[in-house]
Amino acid sequence: MRTTRLFWTGVRAVEASTSKIASTRVSDFWACWPPGPLDREKRRSISERGSVTVLVTRIDSPSMTAILLDIDGVLLVSGEAINGATEAVRRLRADGHRLRFVTNNTTQSRQMLADDLRKLGFELDDEELQTTGRAAARELAGRRVLALTMPAVLDDLGDVELVGEDAEAVLLGGADETEETNRVFSYMNLARAFHELEAGAELYCLHKNRWWQTSRGPLLDSGCFVAGLEYAAEVDATVVGKPSPVYFAAALEALDADAEMTWMVGDDIEADVEGAQKHGLKTALVRTGKFRPDAVERGRTRPDVILSSIADLPDWLESQH
Repeated sequence: MRTTRLFWTGVRAVEASTSKIASTRVSDFWACWPPGPLDREKRRSISERGSVTVLVTRIDSPSMTAILLDIDGVLLVSGEAINGATEAVRRLRADGHRLRFVTNNTTQSRQMLADDLRKLGFELDDEELQTTGRAAARELAGRRVLALTMPAVLDDLGDVELVGEDAEAVLLGGADETEETNRVFSYMNLARAFHELEAGAELYCLHKNRWWQTSRGPLLDSGCFVAGLEYAAEVDATVVGKPSPVYFAAALEALDADAEMTWMVGDDIEADVEGAQKHGLKTALVRTGKFRPDAVERGRTRPDVILSSIADLPDWLESQH
């Protein structure tokens, strides 16, 4: 498949970035072979909530595409939908693209997050949402695990045996804007995790994000605690969320999609763009959430396209067809 590189000298700023330092300095766009809506076979299903969802069951042309959508920073920030995001998701479905919502959110269970997204107007079924908690459940099923996570994530851990000592694995992940984070990552809990690692337990983390974007600005994320335990115990953590190849592989398997035919849409140049590119996906970076122009300029990772927001994605895909 031949890659085409296109350049624009400007972009219409549909929405201002939620970043306090993001600007319009990024004017070069990299666009690879464009997918678009073509004839396809559909079926309709009735979800538990009574709404009708259009699901693509057969792709008649290689130019149809699957799309992985990050949530925090792409669809919403601090629980509020980004302008135009609900309409964009609705249109992507109408255009026949297969969607999967992939997130490193570690403060809510899949059920809670799916319910919140529907309340904001997003159309999705629970099974379309892929969380780090579910990824950890697959990875650690049947093992004894000391879990330092937000309580809501425990609902997604399935058959994982949660213990306070003699663990086979230590799992870290999650931070929110409440006092719960102080309790989960207390000195005593981190010291307990260190002791288990010294005794031979393996270290896992839902993600290693250094910070996340909120309406009040960037806040410290749990990646710092992961890095601290790696340093103290002289071990390397296994990441089960983005940018783990296993996480992207699970998303592709769920969509029955080929990597080169799939787009990852995210706001994080490392977890979303770099992680997806290493797995062979095309990437679209949006200028909302964690987007920082300097991160793009100083790094070697280049997305295939940079868009003002998710609201621009349907039109951009259509223009490439």
